[in-house]
Parts: sequence; C-alpha cells; structure tokens
Amino acid sequence: MPGNVTRLPSEPRYITPVLAAIGAQAAAADASRSVDPAVIAAIKSNDVMRLSASPELSGLNESVVVIADELRAVAPRCTSTAWCLWNHLCTFHLFCGVLGPEQAEFLRGITQRREWVCFPAGASSSVEYRHDGDEIVLNGSAAFGSGARYADWAGVILKPGAGAPEDRFILADLHDPNVRIDPTWEAMSVRASATDHIYYEEVRVAAGRVVPFPVPTRIAFREPDTPVVHPRYREDWVALSVLWLGAMACGLADTSLEETAASIRERIAIFGTKMVERPTIHVNLGRARALISAATDTVYAACAETDARINSTTPPGESDYLRQCAAGMQAVLLCEEAMKLILRVLGGNGLREGTDFERRYRDFQAMPLHINGHIDRITEQVGRHAVGLETLNPI
Repeated sequence: MPGNVTRLPSEPRYITPVLAAIGAQAAAADASRSVDPAVIAAIKSNDVMRLSASPELSGLNESVVVIADELRAVAPRCTSTAWCLWNHLCTFHLFCGVLGPEQAEFLRGITQRREWVCFPAGASSSVEYRHDGDEIVLNGSAAFGSGARYADWAGVILKPGAGAPEDRFILADLHDPNVRIDPTWEAMSVRASATDHIYYEEVRVAAGRVVPFPVPTRIAFREPDTPVVHPRYREDWVALSVLWLGAMACGLADTSLEETAASIRERIAIFGTKMVERPTIHVNLGRARALISAATDTVYAACAETDARINSTTPPGESDYLRQCAAGMQAVLLCEEAMKLILRVLGGNGLREGTDFERRYRDFQAMPLHINGHIDRITEQVGRHAVGLETLNPI
C-alpha cells in the first residue's frame, strides 16, 4: 500500500480504460436491468478487481483513498455498475478477514482469476446446512445479493440445523447447477445492480471451508490474537463500505452539478430570460458546490486516516469505526441535499425520463437507504458512544 496517501480525490488509476464503455451502456443497463456482459468482462479483466486484496493474496493492496477514487469515477457513468463493483471490493475485504490465513490459498485463487464476489445477507435470508461426510449441504435463500448475476462466489451466513456445529460462514460457488438466482430487484434505483435473491437447493460444499462468523466481526478482527492475512483486514468492512459509498455519492453529485452548470449557459427560461443570469441559479448552484466540496473533504479525510492506521499496523477502535461510518454517512447526506438543489435548478426538465440526470437522481436514492450507511443506524450508535453507552449494533 502506498505510504503517500492524500486527502484529495484524484483521477482513477485502474478503471480508466473501461469508463467510456461503462458510461455508454448506462441507459441500456437501466432499461434492461442488466449491465452489458462485455462491460462485466472488461471489469473482470481489469486490475480494479484486485485492489482490496493484499499481496499475500496476489492483490494490489491499494489504499482506501485510491479505491475511493476508482468508485467515485464509475458512479456517475453507471451507478448500477459502481454499486456492484463497490459490493465486490468491500465484501471481499470481509471474506479475507473471516476466512483468514488458513484459507489464503483459496482466496488467492479468487484474486488471481479476478473472480467477482457478492454477499446476499439481507432481511429474510435463511440458509441451513447439514453435514454429509466431508461435505455440507446448503438449502435456503439469501436476499439483497447485489451483483449476484455477475458474480462467481457468494458469501453465505449459515443457520445451523439440528445437531449441526456452530460454524456459520462459507463461500458458495454461484456456477453450481443447484444454485438459482432470481432477478427480484424490481426497483427504481440501481436497476441493473442485480440485487437479487439466491436460492440454494442441495448445494454441496467442502466442509473444511466452513468457518465461524463472529458477530460483530469488527470487534473480533481488532483483537491481537485474531490471526489476519494482512493488517488491512482488521479494518471493518462495513465502515469501509460506508466511506466508499460516500465517495460514490460525491462523484455522482459532482458530475451532475458540472453538467447542469454547463447546460444552463445556453438555456432560456420563460419570457426569454437567460437562465445563466438568474440570481437564484447562482444561489442554488453555489450552495450545491459547497455541499459537494464539504462532502468530498469529509470522506477523503476519513479515508486517509484509515490508510495511515493500516500503514502503521494500528488496529482500529470503536471511535475509529464510528468516525468512518459517520464521515461516509454525512457525505451521502450532503450530496443528497446537493442533488435536490440541482433538481431545483433544472426544474421540470430534471424530471424528464431518459436523461442522465433523471437516472442518476433515481439511482442516488439507494445511497442514503443502504443499511450500512443509514442515518438511523449510525447516528444512534454515535450518540450512544458519546454518552458512554455500549454500541450494540451487530454491524
């Protein structure tokens, strides 16, 4: 991981060759609810897939800041694509922590083959298992598997059946013929994100790959006696996901602002008034710019702090975790306000279906609602911590 981390966003280093293709298919992906297979293939062949993997796993061990830059660049081109890539990068971080050094070879293979991972574990998920010799047999379903149709592996939290040991996590091969992915994500936002249900019907997996799933994982990985592949995996995956979600929000809002400002220069309002000369346009765009700049500064400062901690091999504490979550959350909320101001400037034209802004505005609505960065979840825990109470949230 580079030592000269910066707090300011930079141009992406890895995903640049694919950005034009990602953007070109965004409208079609939104309409068809599926990312172009050629784009998925191009991303899988790109080193961006290896950024959150450490050198021990044949990864690039990139900084949290650099990963934020990559996702920030993808989000305005196609938010659905960014959503899936974001899920891959942060859940692979989790899987490396949970599977640990004993399964480093298995994880290394995933990295070397640039395979995609996802983690369907949302509300209503329930996967049971039973032992059958040196295998376990999975049955059940898991929800909210963002990127599922594009992925190769899915993390599975197991619900032990009668007499089963308390081992609770495994990676399942999504190419197994007994795995079925049901395209259930019929939503207005990130339509092509494949946030689908996965069904396991008598799916067999080697029992030796089952590991404990400590809850909360963030506490377990901080402990010095918990073995980890690399110090970066002591950082909580949820906290990183919220930081990177904040960076994606900044990229989407910033592009929306820049394109709106450019379009205003030649537009004429009612009665022939030039929009570029209207004071309210200046006020609203100025406020939006201030909000986006503050959001960017906030999230990148927390990303840089995280990188410094990893570089010094210092385990995070609860205050660090809450700082990360709060910074990402606040960045999303600031950008949410900015997007509303941009819509106010665009007026009725901003609601026309089929425009880039309309699609981005719809996609943005998923960001403040994601459970990892949800304001209700985070502010409650920050408040409890502030008054000296235990932070109880399992994630």
